[in-house]
Order: sequence, then C-alpha cells, then structure tokens
Amino acid sequence: QVLLEESGGGLVQAGGSLRLSCAASGRTFSSAAMGWSRQAPGKERQFVAAINLADGWTYYADSVKGRFTISRDNAKNTVYLQMNNLKPEDTAVYYCSADGPKGWSLLGGSLRGMDYWGSGTLVTVSA
Repeated sequence: QVLLEESGGGLVQAGGSLRLSCAASGRTFSSAAMGWSRQAPGKERQFVAAINLADGWTYYADSVKGRFTISRDNAKNTVYLQMNNLKPEDTAVYYCSADGPKGWSLLGGSLRGMDYWGSGTLVTVSA
C-alpha cells in the first residue's frame, strides 16, 4: 500500500505564493510518476502538473504554465508544487497522486491511471 500525505495548503492573497508537498510512503512504493490535481467547488477534478520520477520530465496544465513548478526529491519520496502568482481561480482542494503498475496518461485535462491519491489540501486565494 502507498500512502500520500499532502501539506502546505492555506490562505494566501492574490499574487502570493505557496509550496505544496506530498510525501509518499509504503513498503511497495515504486511509482514512475506523481502528479497534482485540483478540484474547485462545483467543478470536475482537473489536472495541474505531473512529473516522471526517473528523469524529472514535467507536464503542466495550460492554466498554470509559467506560474507553477513541480519538482521531486526522490531520496525523500516527496514531490513539491511551487505555486507563484496565485489567482482566485486557483482556489481548490489540491490532491497528490502516484501511478500504479499500469502507468498513467493525460487525457481530456485529467490524470488517468493514478492508482494512489492523497486526501487533499485546501488552497484558498483571496482577491
């Protein structure tokens, strides 16, 4: 089993920054990729960013390109999401995920094949 624990959410004013962390643990953690998705009230869960753990290749939603950066520290089994120039539209619960043995894909603006998910951390951006 894989446990994902997010941290770093909170309240920030527009234009500010936050860094989210996701620590993975478990005896059998061997995911090839991890990612972040978010869900705002009344909306579908939306892909934000993902990273291949082996080579560090990154993927971003158009809405966050240039503002958010995903990174990883494999020694700590941790991924980060640095969020800069936050906007009220970024307000959402942010979920960390990790892929399973079948791998993952991005289709229609959502992550597919992520078998493990954290419980989420709330980010609120005030105007």
